[in-house]
Amino acid sequence: MAALLLLLPVRAGDAAPETSAGAMLLIHPDSGRILAEKNAGTPLPMASTTKLMTALIAAQELDPEAVAEIAPEWTRTEGSSMYLRPGEHYTVRQLLEGLLLASGNDAAVALACITAGDEAAFTVRMNEKAAQLGLENTHFANPHGLDAPDHRSTAADLAALMAEVMKNDLLREILSEQTCIVRGVTYENHNRLLRTCPGVCAGKTGYTSVAGRCLVSVCRREDLELICVTLDDRDDWKDHAALYDWAFGAYRSLLIPAGEELCSVPVISGESEGIGAAVPAPVSLCVSKEETPEIVCGLSPFVFAPLEKGERLGELRIDIDGQTAAVSPLVSAEPCRRAYASAPVYRRTVDRIIGIYAV
Repeated sequence: MAALLLLLPVRAGDAAPETSAGAMLLIHPDSGRILAEKNAGTPLPMASTTKLMTALIAAQELDPEAVAEIAPEWTRTEGSSMYLRPGEHYTVRQLLEGLLLASGNDAAVALACITAGDEAAFTVRMNEKAAQLGLENTHFANPHGLDAPDHRSTAADLAALMAEVMKNDLLREILSEQTCIVRGVTYENHNRLLRTCPGVCAGKTGYTSVAGRCLVSVCRREDLELICVTLDDRDDWKDHAALYDWAFGAYRSLLIPAGEELCSVPVISGESEGIGAAVPAPVSLCVSKEETPEIVCGLSPFVFAPLEKGERLGELRIDIDGQTAAVSPLVSAEPCRRAYASAPVYRRTVDRIIGIYAV
């Protein structure tokens, strides 16, 4: 019973900074609110941002402490590398660190083969996962991102992929590392925004001569977290920093935690006279600092005991400037048992029903 979150348009007066990107998206992933976009649905080469999908599948299917011996053929892929040595042993976590920090193509091949047996089988799994996540304009031809005719994605799909990656605690941790040491070798994260842009907590870079510079990043300031994607952007570091500074200056977070009592409804024949109503899942919105949210609780006039925790009582709606921004069920925050049938209880029940319907 997750909250249903709807998009709100960005006002013309809130114009985002211009970028040099061929495609760009700045989004609040919790609500899906788009703060800025440019050709966000246009399929383009994605270079090593591909490795976000490789990492997601490997992290979900493999034990991070499992150890693998490196096969010679895993070390022969051209391009960026963590310089795996044939015959030596690495944990899955170490390979993920080499994949995401050093953007190792050898690490991508190793993880693909450990997970699925070979690159081709793993690539099939990547496309199956893309379909499962609703990435309709994404197609993978390999696990590392080297150029291929049918290897493509969009800024919108990559933002959705990064949002899924950030739900994985291990990947969130690794993506936040500025450096790591694996078997005596120090790897520095290629995402320099971790060191130069306040609040940036994750990201994945990519570059080929065909794709140009590609970057997916995540930035959190206070309790608002945003994702930015640029494809074919020669000034990606500058553009991401400028977009984040603009967005965090113009927007704020509105969060309603799950289980927090928001309102109450009278209970008939219950041990208590009312029961609190709460949302079953967090409702998270990104709100312009000029917007005034209105929270409306639509509840039944009364309910009958007994009630279990989590029973539906009504609906929460959040309106912003006359538009519905979010709706969510309202459920009972606590259980309520039926009261023992006695004369005072009957009298109280009758009085409450009369009071509810009194004109």
